[in-house]
Amino acid sequence: MRLALLCVGKLKAGPERLLFDRYLKRLNEGARSAGLAGVDFREIGESRARRPDERRAEESAAILAAVPKGGALILLDERGPPATSEEWAADIGRARDASKPGYAVAIGGPDGLDPSLGAAAHRVVSFGAMTWPHQLVRVMAGEQLYRAVTILAGHPYHRR
Repeated sequence: MRLALLCVGKLKAGPERLLFDRYLKRLNEGARSAGLAGVDFREIGESRARRPDERRAEESAAILAAVPKGGALILLDERGPPATSEEWAADIGRARDASKPGYAVAIGGPDGLDPSLGAAAHRVVSFGAMTWPHQLVRVMAGEQLYRAVTILAGHPYHRR
């Protein structure tokens, strides 16, 4: 199974990009030790549609198109329930053990995710009730996916 991080929009150069790249590198390096085939990262262009609902629909279609057939789609959305790092790692482990072809985590654009995407989602997860800038959500998602991989591999990075 491959992990995928699908993000609407581009992350510009700066400290957030450097931190995200650090976690993405660690994630790629640790994936095999957790029984994963690798990690894919894709930036999806923001829609240029005039209305927010049209932008959300276009971006959501692009997200769906990037999820492997039969793969699990996880939406990061402030309206979703929070999950612990252990719960997220266990969910990834179950998908891996069920021979899913992919586990794709999606971060929507500035207008959020289209509500119809929820029907296609395996799970919706939030990083809390607060609204976070997209740059930080990417960093947090990268770190949490790296943490999940280390939990699955029994690596001491995650300590409680």
